[in-house]
Amino acid sequence: MVEIQHLTKFYGSHPAVQDLNFTVGDREVLGFLGPNGAGKSTTMNMITGCLPSTSGTVLVDGHDIATEPLEVKRRIGYLPELPPVYPDMRVYDYLMFAAGLKGVPRNERKKQVEYAMERLRITDVQRRIIGHLSKGYRQRVGFAQALLGSPKFLILDEPTVGLDPTQVIEVRNLIKELAMEHTIIFSTHILSEVTAVCERVVIISKGQIRAIDTIDHLEQLSTSEPILRLKIEGDIHRVSTIIKGIPGVKELREVEFESTGVNNYTVVLAEESVRKTILAKLIEADCVTLEVTAVKSSLEDVFVKLTAQPRAQTREEALDSLAEELEAERAAEDAAAGKKED
Repeated sequence: MVEIQHLTKFYGSHPAVQDLNFTVGDREVLGFLGPNGAGKSTTMNMITGCLPSTSGTVLVDGHDIATEPLEVKRRIGYLPELPPVYPDMRVYDYLMFAAGLKGVPRNERKKQVEYAMERLRITDVQRRIIGHLSKGYRQRVGFAQALLGSPKFLILDEPTVGLDPTQVIEVRNLIKELAMEHTIIFSTHILSEVTAVCERVVIISKGQIRAIDTIDHLEQLSTSEPILRLKIEGDIHRVSTIIKGIPGVKELREVEFESTGVNNYTVVLAEESVRKTILAKLIEADCVTLEVTAVKSSLEDVFVKLTAQPRAQTREEALDSLAEELEAERAAEDAAAGKKED
């Protein structure tokens, strides 16, 4: 288990990460989500011991990264956003070198390197110079070094950035395979990647945690009002009028043309029970309802809500705000002057 307790990092007076608290269970794939600049890489670097924290604790299987760094690092395989490879070395030689740096016993290095190459499907390029490989293969080589030393925990920081769609799918499948034997923290800002491989996520923004939950539960909580998508056969104006006139329909949000005489209607309800009333009214009006679907919030909707930046003031709003501040200051000065006269 990985336990993060009150983890904080300041760069001068700027708080990059503030008071993070979460745990990662054995053989769990935890998605660590956030927009660019949210503090994801800083957190990954602190967990792996590459960067000291300002305060807080990282415990890996009960070992503190601050007081027992070697014990923690023996248990962690780390793939940074930029794979830590030497472009002038051959793949096999680099991995043997990395195994030595990780303290793998000499008589086990060859076996571990061959296993990692086979797992990452890079055995066929083991004699090639790393700098001559494609980005996808260099990423695999970096992944292979993370597996050396048989780590229990894998920390993956943006492992699919810059890869083509085929390579992205390969990395997804690899993560799923590795999850059978390893605990994985998967940091990214690409939401589809998290949905594909994770069940639980931590969402971070501006260095602070906004949510820790399963993807399904976050999507359920995000939907504050029931939304229906209806495919209906009938005159578009008549159907729209019927729907809008039903008590409990808050909004007819969207109407999309499907085919001649058939349209899709997106309807926001005050409560779930209004669905029955809508269907009954449409039947009474001889409008054929071909399909009814409850619209579910996506992880993208949740992410946007939790990490949304505050809206910038317009020039007029800023001037109004300044005028209000000046007026308040003037009133305070007048009140102070009146007290002095008294």
